Amino acid sequence: MSKDNHHHIVEYKNHILVLFLLIALTVITVAITSVELGPYNTAAAMVIASIKAAIVLMYFMHLRFDQKIYRFMATIVILIFFAVIIVTFFDYLYR
Repeated sequence: MSKDNHHHIVEYKNHILVLFLLIALTVITVAITSVELGPYNTAAAMVIASIKAAIVLMYFMHLRFDQKIYRFMATIVILIFFAVIIVTFFDYLYR
């Protein structure tokens, strides 16, 4: 089998762990709405949502197992996304 046709097999245990992690982060996202953080409630929810998106990218979109160039390209997109979010929150906080 050549390197291009390399397949990876992920155990069910990993999928269950990722499922529980995503459920826990969802519970934390819901629980953070009851904590009064002022304008930082939205920021906290967005950070948790970004972590959940990264987990989905790594495991369900197989970036963890693919070539490094795909991970590099996804990282650049995520950094640009974070830059846009940071600029948006600075605009929101200083109005």
